[in-house]
Amino acid sequence: MGITILGLGYGEPRTLTLEARDALEHAHEIFLRTREHPTVAALPAHLAIHSFDHLYETLNRFDAIYAAITEDIVARGAAGDVLYAVPGHPLLGEQSAQQILAQARAKNIPTRIIVGTSFIDAVCAALALDPLAQGLQIADATELARRHFPPLDPDQPALVAQLYSRAIASDCKLTLLALYPPEHPVTRVDAAGTVEQSIEAVPLAELDHVGDFGLLTTLYVPPLPRPSSFNALAEVVAHLRAPDGCPWDRAQTHQSLRKDFLEECYEVLETLDAKDIPHLREELGDLLLHILLQAQMASEAGEFSLSDVFAQIVEKLTRRHPHVFGDVKVNSTAEIIENWQRIKRAENGGKPRAILPRALPALARAQKIARRDKVKANVREIAARVTRLPRARNRERMLGEILFALAAYAADKGVDAESALRAVTRRALERGKARRNADLTDSQNGV
Repeated sequence: MGITILGLGYGEPRTLTLEARDALEHAHEIFLRTREHPTVAALPAHLAIHSFDHLYETLNRFDAIYAAITEDIVARGAAGDVLYAVPGHPLLGEQSAQQILAQARAKNIPTRIIVGTSFIDAVCAALALDPLAQGLQIADATELARRHFPPLDPDQPALVAQLYSRAIASDCKLTLLALYPPEHPVTRVDAAGTVEQSIEAVPLAELDHVGDFGLLTTLYVPPLPRPSSFNALAEVVAHLRAPDGCPWDRAQTHQSLRKDFLEECYEVLETLDAKDIPHLREELGDLLLHILLQAQMASEAGEFSLSDVFAQIVEKLTRRHPHVFGDVKVNSTAEIIENWQRIKRAENGGKPRAILPRALPALARAQKIARRDKVKANVREIAARVTRLPRARNRERMLGEILFALAAYAADKGVDAESALRAVTRRALERGKARRNADLTDSQNGV
């Protein structure tokens, strides 16, 4: 007994390996995942050919199809020798092969892999790519289409395999647009390595507008024209901190960068207040630089790594959004917030977290405390206290109490007090500037 999994190559019978040809000549029957492959027509005439194409018509999910194929092949392998053939290389993008191998090994059924030339070989030959030197990335179109953000480094080239339908191409395009600009040139390679090979370059935004798609359609995504990845920034920061880096950056500590970090946060807020999107892009980069510097210093000291930062926030966001990543049902934003607070309490041993950053602006911190402690404030009482302010003996304390009451009132009404004050202050500055300009104009005109 035993299972042999054979790769049929990327599409031309002449690309079958000698080992594959020998196995085909000595076999009596073969089971194909699909007949939709050019090499099938050239299989030896004596072979009894079976396929699982009927499963694609009766089952509507790939996982169900692969499970059915696995069950069949493993059962045959337990009873005797069976030859199962798949397009390309058996261990490249072939879930059925992986499932068969896993179950066969669990049942101590002998297995054998006969490699085949893959679509990667054919596409790299068609585009004259060196996958090792150029850091080529490989993605499956079906998996990429499911994602909201592509798992790719935009500074490295990528191949997206099995772009078999216009719908999949459209979904892949939408995912890629989260990382690449619409005008980014991509290349469709169809039937690579065969006599029907075609190569067409199109802007990413037009990917799903041209040509037909099939099982032999592959997308080549070249790198962006300038370093644009998180890895590129992390490398720059690590280099700045390295022995051959910048003396100023090497001299910094967690605490020495604290003031600059805070200033960068406020500069981001300033661009948000001004709705200055191009400037926001720059300020977010400056803030991100500080985050990476802090993480790099922690890594050098053995405190934690950048991957630890990512892992912790991914776990936290996933855990605190069970209505997105789990099976919790919610009917309103209020329920989402309630669940969030409940999960936070569970993380803290059932107690609400009492820690509030002392570095917060006083007004923002007061509002957070008022919201946490459910402080209520009566606006009429606030107004009355304001009128009594000039006669108050301790004006600083009274003014502080009034400001806290206003922050609590804003929290009760769902208003961000800090943003409200910033907006009014900005308008006051604009009015003052307008008055100064008017006065200057009047003086210049001799008024």
